[in-house]
Amino acid sequence: FVLSKFEEIFKKHAHTHPDALTSDEVAGLLKGNRVPKDYKGWLAAWTEWKILYILCKDKKGLLHKETIRAVYDGSLFERMEKERLAAKKKE
Repeated sequence: FVLSKFEEIFKKHAHTHPDALTSDEVAGLLKGNRVPKDYKGWLAAWTEWKILYILCKDKKGLLHKETIRAVYDGSLFERMEKERLAAKKKE
């Protein structure tokens, strides 16, 4: 994990909100980082980011910086479980 590269994602692609990405911004991120003619790589990256976006976007359709960071540090699923349990307690 290189913090400067991580921050660069948001400097280059987060136009709507400085600490979150929209669906279109994720698409722009993927397009901007493609390796020419690496079709399998394109598909793999698109699949990973699309699943992350679908599972973790908020009600406004934003994928937040903290969520993406949680993927890299390995805490995403623990965080999702805590959120699920908290929502269940409210019911």
